[in-house]
Amino acid sequence: MPKLLIIDDEKDFLETITQRLEMRGYNVIAKTSGKDIEAIINKEKDIDVVVLDMKMPEMMGDEVLRMIKEQRHEIQVIILTGYGSTEAAVEMAKLDAFTYLQKPVEIEKLVKIIEDARSKAKLLMAENEKEDGGKNWKRRAILAGISIIAGVIVALIPLSGIPPKAHNFLALLITVILLWVTEAIPIGVTAFLTGGGLILFGIQSPAHAWEPYANPAVMFVLMIIMFGVILNEVGIAKRILHFAIKIAGTNIMKFSIVVALASSLTSSIFHDATITIIFLFAVIPIFIKMGITIDKSTNLSKFFTILIPLTASAGGFGTILGGGRNPIAVEYIEKYIGVHVGFLDWIVIQMPMVLVASLATWAICWLIIPPKVKEFPAEIKTEKLSPMSKNEKGVAFVFILAFIFWTLSDLTKLHVSVVAALALIGIYGLRFVSIKTVIQKFSWEAWLVFGAGVSLGVAMLETGAGKWLADQFFPVINGQSHFVVYYGIAIFGSFISSFMSNSAATALCLPVLDPMAMEMGMSRLFIALSLPVTTSFIMLVIGCPPSIISYSTGYFRQWDFIKVAVPNTLILCAILVVIMSIYWPIILPLLGYAGK
Repeated sequence: MPKLLIIDDEKDFLETITQRLEMRGYNVIAKTSGKDIEAIINKEKDIDVVVLDMKMPEMMGDEVLRMIKEQRHEIQVIILTGYGSTEAAVEMAKLDAFTYLQKPVEIEKLVKIIEDARSKAKLLMAENEKEDGGKNWKRRAILAGISIIAGVIVALIPLSGIPPKAHNFLALLITVILLWVTEAIPIGVTAFLTGGGLILFGIQSPAHAWEPYANPAVMFVLMIIMFGVILNEVGIAKRILHFAIKIAGTNIMKFSIVVALASSLTSSIFHDATITIIFLFAVIPIFIKMGITIDKSTNLSKFFTILIPLTASAGGFGTILGGGRNPIAVEYIEKYIGVHVGFLDWIVIQMPMVLVASLATWAICWLIIPPKVKEFPAEIKTEKLSPMSKNEKGVAFVFILAFIFWTLSDLTKLHVSVVAALALIGIYGLRFVSIKTVIQKFSWEAWLVFGAGVSLGVAMLETGAGKWLADQFFPVINGQSHFVVYYGIAIFGSFISSFMSNSAATALCLPVLDPMAMEMGMSRLFIALSLPVTTSFIMLVIGCPPSIISYSTGYFRQWDFIKVAVPNTLILCAILVVIMSIYWPIILPLLGYAGK
């Protein structure tokens, strides 16, 4: 992420200008002297622009400028001083300063100049990258080679009791995961490699390998991503932002907590992908206003675009309406355990954990990727919105109508993808937004990655790889303390859910874990109720529609997500297992579910 270095010996000015630039999303390094400039710019390789005071006691600005240019000529230096003269400006130009400004300078003018300087620095850096292109290609080739070798090693290792197709699948899975994480090749290419690999290595037939790329869940994600583009295009996203700021204010900590809780609670009733779209495209206008683009993503943009899908997914188990995994668990419990869990009982059992999961997820995101900005720019709150246009009203009406039908899907029996398709037909047909515009701005790579993830999930289920993994894992925890067993089951559910939809993961794990619960003398009802919870937490972007939708914005990379999602899963599973172990033995007997 690009960094801005400010050097000025006036501490009050330095503190003020740093705060104002950080509020606009800049990653600022502030120094009162340029004496250690060589060490700073060699250590902080992401510095692309320096705002430099001309007159300083320890080392003058022109000397610092010379040292910067000697070390890294691509860095652009903006001279900012209260003692300007034509001669000094000419001298600075000779030393290759980007420009020369006199104090005081309006912040918006300074921001514009910084952006211009950053553009020039980017061009020079691109030229340097071309010169180092061989090294980049070597690095990517090495990472791709490591990914392939890892898959080959897995294929050659003898694994007892595993079907041949499942063995081949695990080898391909390792290669695909490493290619996605390292991004040695474009993720869209890896998505094609997944389907092609399933066919090439005889794991699945062509029809079975490619069919998941267009299954109802994948097509629904495609249409939901389109909704995001539409909401942003017509301006509704800005209105959602305005409303959110009105409620939460411009303090980023307070605003983010409100967003996290609202995202989780609403996802307990409505589809988490829809909630992700609404909140995600409410915050994106803030990034744009602050000059934060995909190419210049900061901790602030990464924090929100990772927080929203994680908290939306964390809320999906709060009610039976929240996601497909919940009715699957209810049906299994009634059919095989002989217990009917009612709608209100489910809320009493699960909803308290939604609140804990939401706040814990927020805290983990805040600690791992702190936004480094305390307040949004004041103008965001004071900005007045114009009356809604015809297109905005039309899109809002269609979207609300779709929202209602999604909520009533159990009654109408209309699949969510059908409702989404009808809504898009209405929007495009009435020309509220051009389909050509949406297609041009659509993130095709993210959609392909989700299709590949679903394809992997289906293959894991059909080849028996999922059951084989369970058979290898559970003997390790058998005979351990109840906490270790429940925690192991929770992590296994999350792990499986990271490669397929949480509904599919729940459907896969229930018939595998239920007999094991009986063998170990553990509560079958406890295990069945815990799966919709633990499959809500994922470790990879491909794990659920919310994370894929958020990834499609381009504000974070897969590694950014993994370094938050993995610890979030490990910590949340531990916290929730403790809560289940304390809360459920109290509440389940009160609800009449004792002894199951």
